[in-house]
Amino acid sequence: MDMRRIMLALAALLVLASCAEKKPSFPLYGWDSVGKNPDLEEVRAKFQNYKAHGFTGICVQADLADIPAVAKIAHEEGLEYHAWKPCMLQSGKPHEWYTVNRLGQRADEFPAYVQYYQALDPANPEVQDYIVSMLTEIAAVPDVDYVQLDYIRYADAILARGLWEKYGLDFSNGPYPAADYCYCDRCVAEFKELTGIDILAAEDPQAVPEWTAFRCGKITQLVTKVCDAVHAMGKKVSADVFPGPDSHAVPMVRQQWDQWPLDMVFPMNYNDFYLQPAEWLAEITEEEVKASGDMPVISGLFICREWQRKSEIKDPEGHGLLPSEIATAVKGSLDAGAAGICLFTPGSMTPEHWAELDKLVL
Repeated sequence: MDMRRIMLALAALLVLASCAEKKPSFPLYGWDSVGKNPDLEEVRAKFQNYKAHGFTGICVQADLADIPAVAKIAHEEGLEYHAWKPCMLQSGKPHEWYTVNRLGQRADEFPAYVQYYQALDPANPEVQDYIVSMLTEIAAVPDVDYVQLDYIRYADAILARGLWEKYGLDFSNGPYPAADYCYCDRCVAEFKELTGIDILAAEDPQAVPEWTAFRCGKITQLVTKVCDAVHAMGKKVSADVFPGPDSHAVPMVRQQWDQWPLDMVFPMNYNDFYLQPAEWLAEITEEEVKASGDMPVISGLFICREWQRKSEIKDPEGHGLLPSEIATAVKGSLDAGAAGICLFTPGSMTPEHWAELDKLVL
């Protein structure tokens, strides 16, 4: 066992010893990932550390071949296991599976923003079958409690305000045409048959509410198929989603997630991306809880790893919550009705972050 794993294990033992008589005061999760053929001793040490800090469960992105071993370790350490899986962003699939933007370009050849934004078309029956098959294969792993849907959406037709400068784009007048999907022949024809509207002839497609509803409905239909299949196997489904849904998720990525038959939802309430202070967590979580009904809302927090030099970091994706903002973000979310908290990511937590969080959890 190398020194890093030894230190992780010792840290976990120290926290366990100091908190042995205490129980977590609210459900706590984290998003994590492991590479191919991970060092299982290191995985165990990490999970022990998370459990020592009061974690209820862990959302892990891992190769299918590695999920059985990683999920088994999570269970052995007393953690609920969410198999975190990207869905609609896939490369190397048949050309006709990909969404078409308002410029007539398919996402595999002309991805928006970054190369990996190769978004599949949720209305394509072959895509639906592929997604359901992929996720039920994961659900079949014995120690998987939840299949967690990631990127279960269209590409960002509108970026979060904090990302505009990074990509040199201005969304003041609406969606970015190169990322406004899906205008493929199938979707255009089906929409016209349903509504009588030729969306290609519309002066401003965004001014046609039926068009937004149509695309939200395609994602909802796909999620419903996934949930039906996974639930039939006796497993549960969670999803990480954009905030809202009406304020952000629907206009930005067509996620009307309050209509999805999920067992738990993880809104990514990353305040810095929206140029909002930590106090915004209370406001956005209140909207989410009201929309979700009985579905538990787990408020996702974005952590600033290099918090001491945050003001020097230009890329907003390097921003996030300072240790001094943890209490405001957590209490705001929980007071607004969130059922728990999820960290993106535990690996970004510094000792100062953990100290503030431990005050609240343990």
